[in-house]
Amino acid sequence: MRTWLLIIAVFAASPVAAEMWKCIDSDGNSRYTNVRADAKGCTSLNLDPINTAPAFKAPQSKPANFPSVDNDTQKQRDASRRRILEQELAQEQLQLETAKKQLGEQREIRLGSEKNAERMEERIKPFADRVKLHESNIENIRKEISGIR
Repeated sequence: MRTWLLIIAVFAASPVAAEMWKCIDSDGNSRYTNVRADAKGCTSLNLDPINTAPAFKAPQSKPANFPSVDNDTQKQRDASRRRILEQELAQEQLQLETAKKQLGEQREIRLGSEKNAERMEERIKPFADRVKLHESNIENIRKEISGIR
């Protein structure tokens, strides 16, 4: 019995279409409302119905002439990519060590013109930025390596 009542209620329900009004106040500001009581002195908007077209469905199978690579070739490509990334990682790690060493050396140097810490920080900033750059590069290369199959 409940199922029949539910079915009847579903088919009896009409689609909801709200009226919209555009209101302009004395300062020239526009506001929109769908509440009839708030719409005194407003102009009714005739809106087109909502687009109910179904979503585009992409084809499930690939076309016959779609380029593809066999598993062995893909494995070789992945191995080559991993090798290149590991070489880049090793190079970045060496550059990071060098940059850290240069930063440490610059921190130990005290120039006569640097009477306050701000001037020293200005001089050291490019070295610290270089360290951060290499650390960021290493992190990104490690992410790339972890994403290889």
